[in-house]
Parts: sequence; structure tokens; C-alpha cells
Amino acid sequence: MSGLRITVWNEGVHEAEQDPPVMAEIYPHGIHGALAEGIRQGLPEASVRTALLADTEHGLPEEVLADTDVLLWWGHRAHGQVDEAVVDRVQRHVLGGMGLLVLHSGHFSKIFRRLLSTTCSLGWRDAAEQELVWTVAPHHPITEGVPNPLVIPEQETYSEFFDIPAPDELIFISSFDGGEVFRSGVTFFRGHGRIFYFSPGDQRYPVYHQQEIRRVLTNGIRWAAQPDRPRTAPDVAKLDRRWR
Repeated sequence: MSGLRITVWNEGVHEAEQDPPVMAEIYPHGIHGALAEGIRQGLPEASVRTALLADTEHGLPEEVLADTDVLLWWGHRAHGQVDEAVVDRVQRHVLGGMGLLVLHSGHFSKIFRRLLSTTCSLGWRDAAEQELVWTVAPHHPITEGVPNPLVIPEQETYSEFFDIPAPDELIFISSFDGGEVFRSGVTFFRGHGRIFYFSPGDQRYPVYHQQEIRRVLTNGIRWAAQPDRPRTAPDVAKLDRRWR
């Protein structure tokens, strides 16, 4: 899958406010910059662009989405500031076959909640605890080359109950120091589109610099991309009686 077209979307709020204070040290080029760097490393022939909340149309006008095979979405503080017209546009492209990777607190994003039709609520605690990401689908392409478990030294804790529909595929389950468990890697099919949610990646920790995490995201992009599919959502079709 050479020549994939990838768009990395980030609110950019934590970077603008330097919250946490170590933000510039951990992600000097922003979370979107670290994600883009990892993608370029793993997919050197891909075309990678970034987009931010503050950009015109949040950096996601029609021409950008039409030129995107896979969209990565990182959000946390400004879900409510995302314009509904942009959400409508992203949803239409996902239903038409664009891949969507939803990362960390993007579970509360308008686009993810709309596509899943649930609250996407969960339990959490931020105490810099170790996360172990366990592979439960070892033959799935997203897990190729990923250690089991994948060890994240410090990360925000997420916990069940995670209010999502039953995933179409359960890829990873995470465990934490306090005994919590969480469905940290799941996939969904919506219309012609493929969605991969992957939870590790809080702004306080350098998770997106880990090579193992970058491998997961690169694998997820390859899995979600359908560059040869015409970008049309499923539609009603009148059938002629000619099949037998």
C-alpha cells in the first residue's frame, strides 16, 4: 500500500496552552507532529498532512477529506468546539470508505460518538501507572510485529465499563497497576468505512514516541485504508429480478 494519503487531526489546545507544562518537552512539534513523524517512519511512501482545530474548517474541508485515505483523530479538551458541519462531512466520508483511527480521548469526540451512537463513557485515573497492552487477536493485521504484552511505562489509566457497542473486532485489552482492565483496541465497520480505536496516548506521556505504538498505528492505517474504493456511501438500490 504505497502512496497512501494520511491526515492527522489534533485539537492543538494542549500545545497552545502548554498544558501540561512539559508539553513542549514531550511533544515539541505537537502530538500531531509526533504522530506524523511515526507514520512517515513506518510508511515512507505515504503522503502525510496535519490539521488543527484552529484551521479554517478545522483543516478538514471537502477537498482534504476527498484526498484522504485514512484520518487520525486526537481530541481531549475541545470536543464541543468541533463544528457540526465538519462532523457531517467526516461521517459522510467514513461511510463512503475513508478509514478513521480514533486515538485516546477521541472516544468522546463528536464523530466517534455519532458513528457508535453511545456515550463512549469510561472510568479513568491519571497517576502515571504502567499499562500492559495485551493482544487478543494475534492473527489480525493490526497486531503484526507488536509485542505481547506491549509495555507502556507510564500512562493514564482507563477502565471498564466502556460504553461502546460490542466491537466488530476486539484487538487489544489493557491492564493497569490498580487491577483495571480496558478494551484498548477495537474495530468497527460503518458503511463502507473501517474504524480503529486505540486508547494509549495521553498528552502527559511520550507514548507516541514508542516504536511499538507507532507500529500499531502504522498497522492500523494499512488495515483501515481502502484507496481503490470509490468514495460512495451505501444507498438504497432497486433490484431487478434477474439473479436466477
